[in-house]
Amino acid sequence: MPQGAILLVDKVEGWTSHDVVAKTRRALGTKKVGHAGTLDPMATGLLVLGAGPATRLLTHLVGLDKTYTTTIRLGQSTVTDDREGDITATATPGSVAAVFAQPELIAAGVAKLTGAIEQSPSAVSAIKVDGKRAYDRVRAGEDVVLKKRPVTIHAFEIGEPRLVSVAGPDGDPINVIDIDAVVRCSTGTYIRALARDLGEDLGLGGHLTALRRSAVGPFSVDDATAHAQLVGDAETPGDPGTLHAPVTVARGLFSELTLTPEEARDLANGKRLAVDPERHAPAPLVAAILPADAGERGPQDRLVGLVEIKGGRSRVVTNFPSQESEGAA
Repeated sequence: MPQGAILLVDKVEGWTSHDVVAKTRRALGTKKVGHAGTLDPMATGLLVLGAGPATRLLTHLVGLDKTYTTTIRLGQSTVTDDREGDITATATPGSVAAVFAQPELIAAGVAKLTGAIEQSPSAVSAIKVDGKRAYDRVRAGEDVVLKKRPVTIHAFEIGEPRLVSVAGPDGDPINVIDIDAVVRCSTGTYIRALARDLGEDLGLGGHLTALRRSAVGPFSVDDATAHAQLVGDAETPGDPGTLHAPVTVARGLFSELTLTPEEARDLANGKRLAVDPERHAPAPLVAAILPADAGERGPQDRLVGLVEIKGGRSRVVTNFPSQESEGAA
């Protein structure tokens, strides 16, 4: 694809997002690959990647809403707010039993964490504090509390709570409460922090035991390339699966401004175009597209850029050159 491609990958547990990028580079034979939002090594599910000039589109995909399926464990807190961290506190058997006997308390706690909320990100995260990653400060023994930030939890749906027996601090079995949940949220939300905050509200402590990203905006993990298919083997590069043209992705996310060849050249040079206000209302992002039948050579429609339309004129936000005009990636 002259303008590169967007592709979807179903990441497996234990791999970092950078690991997936490296395998994608090998599969596609290009160094220019990026992703639109990381997943923790423990997490599985959808990674949206871009290759070649299409990496410019990733900036505009990062802010899409995300959907996760997860399992929250109430009754134990960990340093990472997930099962990979050391347990820092364990609730008493009586307090766990009391909450389990009153599921309405859990439902009320979930309701408090739904909608527009202020959330402190997990201390073990890549956020920088005075130039140093928060997780490095935690590993160095520092007590890190990150500033709250606004996020939106569009939906927080939970299943039936269940008692699960796990090893307690002294090795003897204790009961904790596991809850399966589906969360649809704005970008920047830490699902680990939701588990932590729900546990704190109930007086039990909480963390995640499983996390899977099932959707990013309109993209679904059901359409993603399986991890094993992407990885391949030592001798043969993997198969990246379906490659989505940037023009197709942009059409699915933004309204469209159809260009003539002359307008496409002007826009590529950063010029502002006059736009009929009756046909195109003001918008922060519009896909400027040159159709394949517009007189230029080429069998496919081409995404020329993303533009802002304001006051009857366009302003280039991001241009999308072809791979040939950018040079080999």
